[in-house]
Amino acid sequence: MGAGEKEIYIAGHPCVVVDSVQMKYRVASSEVSEQPADSIRRRFLSRAVSKPNMVTVHALNELSLVVERGESVGIIGRNGSGKSTLMKIISGQSKPTSGAVYASSTPIMLGVNAALVQDLSGDQNVILGCLAMGMSRVQAQEKFDGIVELSGLEKSIHLPMKSYSSGMASRLRFAIAAAVDPEILLVDEALNTGDAQFADRSKRRMDELRAQAGCVFLVSHSLDTIRDMCTRVVWLDKGDLIMDGDPALAINSYQEFTKHLSKGNNNSASKILEDAKNALVATEIRERTSRRVRA
Repeated sequence: MGAGEKEIYIAGHPCVVVDSVQMKYRVASSEVSEQPADSIRRRFLSRAVSKPNMVTVHALNELSLVVERGESVGIIGRNGSGKSTLMKIISGQSKPTSGAVYASSTPIMLGVNAALVQDLSGDQNVILGCLAMGMSRVQAQEKFDGIVELSGLEKSIHLPMKSYSSGMASRLRFAIAAAVDPEILLVDEALNTGDAQFADRSKRRMDELRAQAGCVFLVSHSLDTIRDMCTRVVWLDKGDLIMDGDPALAINSYQEFTKHLSKGNNNSASKILEDAKNALVATEIRERTSRRVRA
């Protein structure tokens, strides 16, 4: 297919279908800075407080994705590109402005801000987290040793979680979330712990999840992590889908783009972005029917 054409996907039984999804927000525009005297005069002489000017933020422009069983999808892009927005929409935490997401089972979202009780010990949080995901206490106990082993916190598991470093806490959250054997796992910046041994263990666990006919979504600023763990990469920029496909190709293009930006070569960076976007084959979702469609 050439640039600008569409890949027609007849929806069958994939893990996740993102169908023409977009997200817009209405937010107050930034206030114009004022001199102190002006600020005082406005405060005491104004009779009414006017409503702030509202602007529309396009957090995610319309896009469609189909993720098959066994895929591990890395999502890359600059800050503010829509990566976490897409993850929240897929997980059901946010409702898109338009479009829809269809999943074969409930996606399990894992992020560094996932709430566990800081005053409780690590082992208590393991049980609490398992119960929160719907396990019985017996099931939680059965999973306990595997969770601790994956987290690598054997020597610290009985300490209060508030004493953990951010990397230790992230490893525990991942180990708890992965213990439920989710068919669809979403990981948002939770694997950047700087621990090489944990990286190896988490990659093996993600490989196991994919082997169980599931899929994984991974957001990370660590391109090495994306390269090592993903079979497919989605590149977003300012809400636009730029590339979707081979990890090496997408990561190399993204690195070239950011290198030009860092050197102030905005025109050449924009050309890389536009060339990649123009070469993208968009996906159109159509419902499977029993009728034969003649081309």
